[in-house]
Amino acid sequence: MDLVLKVKAVGYSIEASNPRHDHEWRVWEDAKLPEGKVLIPGVVRHATDFIEHPELVAERLLRYANLVGREQVIAGTDCGLGTRVGHPKIAWAKFQALAEGAQRATRQLWG
Repeated sequence: MDLVLKVKAVGYSIEASNPRHDHEWRVWEDAKLPEGKVLIPGVVRHATDFIEHPELVAERLLRYANLVGREQVIAGTDCGLGTRVGHPKIAWAKFQALAEGAQRATRQLWG
């Protein structure tokens, strides 16, 4: 994590919906996100046609926001979507789930 945080970037995009990496959010229990930086967890998966439930998206966002701060989290996708999900309608449905999940998380974080 020390090496990642040395990268001169405003934001760090990470995979957060890949089951292989689902446990890695715990690194933020000890790592400190530098001031002025944002974390962009990929809360919808690019390599599956399954549409994430907005509540799952919200839970993923809340997990990170509670660790690094609500102002430092931006919802993202794992590696982008495009043609990777098989059909444009699926990609748009994933974006809809992302938006709705972000709204749910926002309501919980800011009331």
